[in-house]
Amino acid sequence: MKNKLLGFGIICLLLIGCKAPLNIANVHTEKNIYITSGLRDDKEMDAIIQPYKNELEGKMNTKISHTNVELNKSGDNSNLGNLLADYTFEGAEEWARKNNFPAIDAAVINIGGIRTIIPKGDIVTKQIYEVMPFENEIVIIKMIGKDVEGLFDYYLKTQKNNPVSHLIIETDANVISRKLINGQPIDYNKTYYIATSDYLATGGDNMFFFSKGEVIFTGIKMRDLFLEKFRQNPEVSVPDDVRLIFQNKKVQE
Repeated sequence: MKNKLLGFGIICLLLIGCKAPLNIANVHTEKNIYITSGLRDDKEMDAIIQPYKNELEGKMNTKISHTNVELNKSGDNSNLGNLLADYTFEGAEEWARKNNFPAIDAAVINIGGIRTIIPKGDIVTKQIYEVMPFENEIVIIKMIGKDVEGLFDYYLKTQKNNPVSHLIIETDANVISRKLINGQPIDYNKTYYIATSDYLATGGDNMFFFSKGEVIFTGIKMRDLFLEKFRQNPEVSVPDDVRLIFQNKKVQE
């Protein structure tokens, strides 16, 4: 009896499986709507959006600082690059102090992350978004002294103008002729804390030397920090010191 029931069940399943597929009725294509200058405005939707648009434009065009010179990313010691590297250092240093971490020794950022210049004159909010459109976070890399050599070797090899703060790197031909952290030679027995971006910390721009260190996350967005720093400095004080010196440079930016 059990075998008969089992056989009947199998036959039913086969019949169901062989059932003809359902027909979908009333299938028709819709007309495409192309977004062109000829498309009429939706006045009702415009009325809803406009207040928010006005508020956003007002915030984006709010003056936050002023500069007497153009801030650009040109050369090995660009004024904008050095300024943002200093801001990165200061932001990480303040975070470390508040969270009971040792003092920050240096900062490194990448020139490619700075997307445009800031012209001479008033600085408004939207310009900082244009300069730094990415959602990069500031991190701190904890490294032992001998591993920091990788940072200097990187600049010797690439001669790239990635901005630094509290670092002096001088190369001549195929050797590093001067390397200082906070004005001092590298101490292989010291633990260093270097501020950078999460992008560079994970090997961005071929900075693989950071992988030898321990990453400390701050939760600080670089753009948010830069906005705050410009607000704190109504008149930008532009750094003019020399940090990267590539004698007989082979690679031109």
